[in-house]
Amino acid sequence: MRTRFAPSPTGFLHIGGLRTALYAYLVAKQSNGVFLLRIEDTDKEREVIGATENILRTLHWAGIPPDEGVVLDSEGRVTQRGDKGPYIQSERLAIYQKYAEDLLEKGCAYYAFDTEEDIEHMRDNEKRAGNPAPKYDASIRMRMKNALTLSEDEVQEKLKNAEPYVVRMKIPDGNVVSFTDDIRGKVEFRGLEIDDQVLLKSDGYPTYHLANVVDDELMNIDIVIRGEEWLSSTPKHLLLYEFLGWQAPRFAHVPLLLNADRTKLSKRQGDVAAEDYTAQGYLPEALLNFLALLGWNPGTPQELFTLGELVEEFSIDRIQKGGAVFDTEKLKWLQGQWMRKIPAEDFAKRIHPVVAEEIPAAALDKAFAKKASLIQDRIHFFSESADMVRFFYERPEVDNKLLVNEKQNVTEAALPEILNTLKRMLADIDDWTDEKLLETSKKTAKKHNLKLGQLLWPLRAVLTGRKFSPGATEVAEVLGKEEVLERLEAVTV
Repeated sequence: MRTRFAPSPTGFLHIGGLRTALYAYLVAKQSNGVFLLRIEDTDKEREVIGATENILRTLHWAGIPPDEGVVLDSEGRVTQRGDKGPYIQSERLAIYQKYAEDLLEKGCAYYAFDTEEDIEHMRDNEKRAGNPAPKYDASIRMRMKNALTLSEDEVQEKLKNAEPYVVRMKIPDGNVVSFTDDIRGKVEFRGLEIDDQVLLKSDGYPTYHLANVVDDELMNIDIVIRGEEWLSSTPKHLLLYEFLGWQAPRFAHVPLLLNADRTKLSKRQGDVAAEDYTAQGYLPEALLNFLALLGWNPGTPQELFTLGELVEEFSIDRIQKGGAVFDTEKLKWLQGQWMRKIPAEDFAKRIHPVVAEEIPAAALDKAFAKKASLIQDRIHFFSESADMVRFFYERPEVDNKLLVNEKQNVTEAALPEILNTLKRMLADIDDWTDEKLLETSKKTAKKHNLKLGQLLWPLRAVLTGRKFSPGATEVAEVLGKEEVLERLEAVTV
């Protein structure tokens, strides 16, 4: 199976585009097929410098690099791989012009010499006549100054005089175009709903419609997976396949991504570039897992999927038709789950430079891995790690209000006695391990008719200065007996 991802370099890769790329990648890999990247850069006015590089970097970061087409070489430079190229549309203009000429010769397309003023005048007239969405079709073309109202000699004369023109496809009158979408089932369009789409612009560049169809045919694409915004263009593409005598590929139009209020995902309400999420520190495993589930239901309670598991389990027929809400809370939850799945040794190595940059004492700390293990299930992003382990290296300033906890029945009046009990208990412990500290705490609490939390909450608050942190006895073991007792002595209540 050959699939493709064909973005336009008019901006950095959209998060919805990354989901489309993921779906195309999964379908290809299920059959040990080819995932191809093609850059559709025919809209030169909107092209953004660096966008192609950003698209490729993001795909590599996510672990779904293209097998063929536009790729990165071993030194991270943009190059092309495969014998179907070039895979950048602006480098294929002669190919599109050839097929535009074929369509002209077959009578399936025509030269249109209408000026922008002519088109605008047509739209104004149609709107005044009660047509809110005018389009260039069979009801319009005969009233315009296009090739269909001119003799062949007049057309050739205009071409000879280099008069500006576009090439439009000719939609057959009364034609009905239907197809079966892999997600949406049978879809049908009447000919009157389809306009005479421009195929070749006056600057010689093809529109998306012509270039897309030609490339998918010549690059042997088996299934076109793209956003539902292209659904209304599919009948034009199917007609082009028919005009050119080609077998159309399968189509699957994936649902839109939506904001919480079910409006289309937009920058106005949140981050939309995939790069925004990499910059925030999301793991590729978490982001891909999240995107896969945006519109796809595995049919089981399973929520965590590796890329390999997605290849095994993914199926287009389980993609929903309706839009998928981009739930950032679910994404953050998945981020936490994947953070916890990182092997402890690897986790320590990955946060070490982050912590050492802010806390120099951590740079040569031989016990760093132990400290890292205590925070792994308490952070969502590596960037949070320095703040979370700071209390191991710097004595925190303890707000006495933090020591009080109504839920744990730690009152301000009871604090002095609780702290004295802690000091006596800890001073008598020689086997300074988490297990022994916890065991002794339980016995002491029982002896003094206290809840365990009445001892451990103040101890944790004194040692960490934080409302949320690793457990009191875990922290105490790492800090050592002397440091723990000194921190307790420093508290005045």
